[in-house]
Amino acid sequence: VPSVKPGYLRPLIPEQAPEKAEPWTAVMADIERVVMSGVTHWHSPRFHAYFPTANSYPAIVADMLSGAIACIGFSWISSPACTELEVVMLDWLGQMLGLPDEFLARSGGEGGGVIQGTASEATLVALLGAKARTMQRVREEHPEWSDSEIFSKLVGYCSAQAHSSVERAGLLGGVKLRKLKPDSKRRLRGDIVRSAIEEDRSKGLIPFYVVATLGTTASCVFDALDEIGEVCSSLDVWLHVDAAYAGSAFICPEYRYLMKGIENAES
Repeated sequence: VPSVKPGYLRPLIPEQAPEKAEPWTAVMADIERVVMSGVTHWHSPRFHAYFPTANSYPAIVADMLSGAIACIGFSWISSPACTELEVVMLDWLGQMLGLPDEFLARSGGEGGGVIQGTASEATLVALLGAKARTMQRVREEHPEWSDSEIFSKLVGYCSAQAHSSVERAGLLGGVKLRKLKPDSKRRLRGDIVRSAIEEDRSKGLIPFYVVATLGTTASCVFDALDEIGEVCSSLDVWLHVDAAYAGSAFICPEYRYLMKGIENAES
């Protein structure tokens, strides 16, 4: 990690953008002086929060091709190849991880993968999906309730060991999120989730969303997904699985026992 202090960069560059171009050598000198002095080297083998991105030769070339094509992939017509390749590639990934067929686009059902910018963004998108589905259901059951009344009753759940992005998703989604105390092995268990949901329903709240973590960032703990999945399925609560930190281990069949119950997840 760099040894600079917060605010190090501002004194190193002009207060206003330059009006005239500079030679390439000057630009590269600035890169070394200003940028490299404040870079955390994620790819270094001496950095133990190792988080590789595009550091193989094929990935570097792919990055160059992506930059050269510069497609805008927000709809099919804006870039058909981008949209369709994403669908097929995420089916490949789902097969590599041993996900049930219903999670794949090729199944012809509601499944299929979507690339998000970050794992944090994926958690938020899942929460918004759960929120929208619950809002629709509750409106049909209680047409006399306003949207603000329904919002105030929504509550989601995660382990106290869950990544901070889960809590952040609750803040951005405008809903209450309860952090549940895990067991002695730091695992979130089904009985803990059931107890919390039943307690909140007795108070007139609407439990709508549970996040189970497969490999917590702090200590690589795997929540009891099979137990939590059964609870969420029986109580009709959306289950989201966050496996951003250790989910790649499921490429190895011998580790897939850790995601037993994944078929009960919505996302």
